[in-house]
Amino acid sequence: MSISERRVGTVSRGIRCPIIREGDDLAGIVTDSVLEAAEYEGFEIRDRDVIAVTESIVARSQGNYCSVNDIAADVRAKLGGETIGVIFPILSRNRFAICLRGIAMGAKKIVLMLSYPSDEVGNELVSLDKIDEAGVNPFSDVLTLAQYRDLFGVNPHPFTGVDYVEYYGDLIRSCGAEAEIIFANHPTSILPYADHILNCDIHTRRRTKRILLAAGAKVVCSLDEIMNAPVNRSGCNELYGLLGSNKSTEDKIKLFPRDSVDLVLQIQKNILDRTGKHVEVMVYGDGAFKDPQGKIWELADPVVSPFFTEGLIGTPNELKLKYLADNDYGHLSGDALREAISESIRKKDADLKGSMASQGTTPRQLTDLIGSLCDLTSGSGDKGTPVVLVQGYFDNYTND
Repeated sequence: MSISERRVGTVSRGIRCPIIREGDDLAGIVTDSVLEAAEYEGFEIRDRDVIAVTESIVARSQGNYCSVNDIAADVRAKLGGETIGVIFPILSRNRFAICLRGIAMGAKKIVLMLSYPSDEVGNELVSLDKIDEAGVNPFSDVLTLAQYRDLFGVNPHPFTGVDYVEYYGDLIRSCGAEAEIIFANHPTSILPYADHILNCDIHTRRRTKRILLAAGAKVVCSLDEIMNAPVNRSGCNELYGLLGSNKSTEDKIKLFPRDSVDLVLQIQKNILDRTGKHVEVMVYGDGAFKDPQGKIWELADPVVSPFFTEGLIGTPNELKLKYLADNDYGHLSGDALREAISESIRKKDADLKGSMASQGTTPRQLTDLIGSLCDLTSGSGDKGTPVVLVQGYFDNYTND
């Protein structure tokens, strides 16, 4: 097929799989599911295809779970079980509320410090317009619960309808702990209230911990240090602890998957053995993108992809076609333009960093880009496609 006849570039397919249970041969199931889909739908596996497996079924096959009682025991052991400052949690029933249950069960009092006007991933407690109207400076002002209510009243989440301030307070008290809620954006604002701190931010956690320890906090743990080892023979995650966890039942949490390098390598080998094609394989969780309407940044996991094969290391090395068309070859059209651009692609440098012809291409890790595509393809509901096959991602305008 000539360049002029090409009609399709990158294709992302959700692959239906059986429901995964603990102990299942996930590498075998993924391999079979992809190859059966290819046979049934009439497409072929090609070199450099990407097979992506959602973190949820990886953790499920590993049986990587813990209970709220396990969390309580770990929190009590590491933070003393008295008054604990819990700062910068995200506002989520699925992601954090069940973690908070375990945390509250491991303390006598929780001083909950919520960031405002929104949490780390963009869930709003109150709009910036209301902050401005009230004359509040979110960079410096610390608000009590009474002050927050006087200024802003009740603000249910626009998508879930939940007033997370009330919800989290009631949840803490239902677990037998006293609850005090404040609103602030600097880590040290918690120190007048508590010196044993659990910082629950995701992507800024190391900085937060450093600031608190430098300011005199006695004990500081991040969420990645809770459930980073088994408690009462539970699951755990050595790298991320409770980060990346999800609610499983009312008393049970599915943790982020543990070491899965062997899994991605086994799937890669299975496909090579059965098709002769060398594919890349990755485990993915949340994509990294922001909703312009709700202002929510999707990435509540600590990383987009915790495990992947070597061919997915790096960033794209691409030329901007519209830049070439408008600048270098603005005088050409038709076949002459197509051939000139194709020749530029064939001769492009191995590293285009700093080149004007690459400006506007997305400067992000391949795993973040492909993982985001896969997250949007598989969805988070009932599609039943926890595996995604991406084809043509590494092709360019010259490939037929």
